[in-house]
Amino acid sequence: MTIEFTILGECCSKANSRQAVPRNTKKGKAFVAFIKSSKALNYSKTAILQIPNLKTLMQGPLAIECRIYYASERPDLDPSLVYDLLQGRVYVNDRQLKEMYLYRFTDKLNPRTEIRIWSIFK
Repeated sequence: MTIEFTILGECCSKANSRQAVPRNTKKGKAFVAFIKSSKALNYSKTAILQIPNLKTLMQGPLAIECRIYYASERPDLDPSLVYDLLQGRVYVNDRQLKEMYLYRFTDKLNPRTEIRIWSIFK
């Protein structure tokens, strides 16, 4: 089985999309929580609407090809947020990804992520 689709919008780096937010426990003890940035949250919301929600999730070892088109040269190449968003929609868990093919491009007018996932037999 092979599935192909495109997510429109600029992919966010999971590693660089966290922001520190001061919080307090119920007992008044202060701590810092790291949450997704507003850019990562917005990307996640729009991406989820574009990801197919398969009735039967892909099983077994999988290969994935991501062609990520950024609006500029600045962002880091990081598809990990996309891999997380595919969990429960296309496959059960991103640990199933045994082969990954990753390509970076620049398209100022149409940033997007083109994805192809297929079963591999090992």
